[in-house]
Amino acid sequence: MRLGISGRLAKAFQAQALTPVLALAGLMLGLAAVMMTPREEEPQIDVTMANVIVPFPGASARDVEHLVATPLERVLSEIEGSKHVYSASRTGVAVLTVEFEVGVPRQAALVRLHDKVLSSGDVLPQGLGVGPPLVKPLGIDDVPVIALTLWSDDPAVDREALAEVARTLQTELKRVPGTRGIEVIGAPERALRVVPDSTKLAAHGLSLSELGAALAAANVVAEPGLRVTADGAIPVTVGTWFANVDDIAELQIAVAEGKSVRVADVAEVRADADRPETYVWHGTPAAGRGPLDGRVPAVTLA
Repeated sequence: MRLGISGRLAKAFQAQALTPVLALAGLMLGLAAVMMTPREEEPQIDVTMANVIVPFPGASARDVEHLVATPLERVLSEIEGSKHVYSASRTGVAVLTVEFEVGVPRQAALVRLHDKVLSSGDVLPQGLGVGPPLVKPLGIDDVPVIALTLWSDDPAVDREALAEVARTLQTELKRVPGTRGIEVIGAPERALRVVPDSTKLAAHGLSLSELGAALAAANVVAEPGLRVTADGAIPVTVGTWFANVDDIAELQIAVAEGKSVRVADVAEVRADADRPETYVWHGTPAAGRGPLDGRVPAVTLA
């Protein structure tokens, strides 16, 4: 039988006394490599990201993009170690996300970013009300690992009711060891809404601006100074925030014909939900048979 190269090589090693020694040496080297290689249950990998938030009050999304986001994108992309630069422009603010290469030390990356932002103020328009940039570091731990969407096929359950359940779950989930941050997406904020009645305002000799000024003046909290006692200095707080409907409804805004005029006399005050910044919808299988063609309001926990 004629052997090939591998066969002849194996036959040569069968007759060598060195073969067991080489096998044992290979085994020992393998064991040593396993023991010396560092291992972690959760390996720490440098994946550095950061948001650069630039306020531009009163500007449209298009102006924010052209005057703030685009110039800053070009500048931030010059940072050593940066991989991608993304931007999102909306009315009054620009948010730029800088992603660094994997393995770039987090501290060094953030220092470079801060230095670049501070030294690039001249690329932003001057005299138009652009605010100072805010750098908010992000990391791999800021990426949600679980997203829980709450929805209901009951038309009576609106987005506000779902938000109440979501906030309750948020409080409970924050108690779970190991959780870092839980964000509620698509939930409207609680608000107290005042709906003026122009007829009643005119009957009491009041204008809409006077009503607004009275509400603004009453909803103020200030610390004018300190009260010095034998035990030390105590901050003095003046005023309170509106906490409920009654606080606003019973607020006296004027005196007419010897009688006090309350907000409830000239406007409707009700607890309401503000418009959410982000909308979440859940698509149901029965598309076209439910509200909004198979989509229902939803709130997401991430």
